Amino acid sequence: MSKLGGSFKRVRAIDARSRRRTTLVLKEGNSKMLIATTGVLLATWLLIAPTCLWAESGAVLEVGKFSASQVGQTMPDGWKPLTFKKIPKHTSYEVVKDGGVTIVKAASEASASGLTKEVKIDPKEFPVVQWRWKVDNLLKHSDATRKDGDDYPVRLYITFEYDPEKVSFGKKLKYKAGQVIFGDIPIGAINYVWETKAPVGAIIDNAYTDFVKMIVVESGPQKIGLWADESRNIYEDYKQAFGEEPPMINGVAIMSDTDNTKEQATAYYGDIVFQKSAKAVSR
Repeated sequence: MSKLGGSFKRVRAIDARSRRRTTLVLKEGNSKMLIATTGVLLATWLLIAPTCLWAESGAVLEVGKFSASQVGQTMPDGWKPLTFKKIPKHTSYEVVKDGGVTIVKAASEASASGLTKEVKIDPKEFPVVQWRWKVDNLLKHSDATRKDGDDYPVRLYITFEYDPEKVSFGKKLKYKAGQVIFGDIPIGAINYVWETKAPVGAIIDNAYTDFVKMIVVESGPQKIGLWADESRNIYEDYKQAFGEEPPMINGVAIMSDTDNTKEQATAYYGDIVFQKSAKAVSR
């Protein structure tokens, strides 16, 4: 989706549960996945058509079961590519084996694109998101506070749908202004990143809009080449980042991007799950 000054494209998507039509927006400038506010949008999906089949009564929701995908695929089952009209060079994704486990490999060279999946998750019922990732290198000029540094070797996006009963009056006005122009859109996003310099735990306004919050999960080179297992309480993170109760989660995306810094990065993504407690799940 576009940063300030960019142009935008509407994308039609089918809600996996209700089949209702919604109008969603893709970035066309240099940035990634920004929510519609006063002219700045949250990047969103080329969504899946089939219904996500989950055991709602279970303790775990397997959103990204990459380990069960077929090696050699360009994307895991149930996921769709996220590309941007004005960024011709895309990050390449491939399902590969790493240490005997099937994962998704991303290779970015002055490029940007991602993989997305539509979901419908109550963050109060399933507050914990767990995943694993690995990077071969960091970006020298990545900087979460700058538009020209808005690149990361790995990102995990969680986006939220608009619920007027859970949105402050001021934020509702901003959302309504964007909705007039762009139609039905997500209301916000948490963006978990591996940063180069910012401290772990930092919550940073996205360089383009405060409707997207960057949360630093890993920082620096200490774990380069090693799998890092991550666990975050998305319910608590949303409340701390936005100061209000979170609405329903409506999307998950992964992305490795280097289009702003013009660098290169190689990274790997393991399974992504949501669960009812912080108890570790085997992957």
